[in-house]
Amino acid sequence: MSYQEKKHTVSLFSAILVFGIYFGIVYSRYEGANLEGAELLRFWGAAMLILIPVTIVARMIIEMIFIIVNKISTKESPPSYTDELDKIIELKALRVNFFVFILGFFLAMGALVLQMTITSMFVILLFSGFVSEAAGILWRLYLYRKGV
Repeated sequence: MSYQEKKHTVSLFSAILVFGIYFGIVYSRYEGANLEGAELLRFWGAAMLILIPVTIVARMIIEMIFIIVNKISTKESPPSYTDELDKIIELKALRVNFFVFILGFFLAMGALVLQMTITSMFVILLFSGFVSEAAGILWRLYLYRKGV
């Protein structure tokens, strides 16, 4: 398995771990609170805004741990450059990311059109962000295995 494949596999597991823990905490707080109107919007707005820095910090820490463990176990350093193949794979995966997230965004807006609750819209948005990230990582893994 190449370094890039290992890195993206760790990214996938970290995305699942961070999102699962964060969503579990947010959902337990939502269940414990009796929110209505502006309080409900404030709660979900804060949950969405807090998710961004929490995800960034957690993923950076997990990636640093991966680099250290990989260096100790295999004695190989991370590549110091990205070649054309890496750039093409990143662009193709970014396209998949955007497509999946936009699909989730339309589903979330469709939930409002169908008169579902605001909570369902925010949950769909959260899950579409996670699924788009996972789809992009899986697409990168596929392209590194298959080739472009």
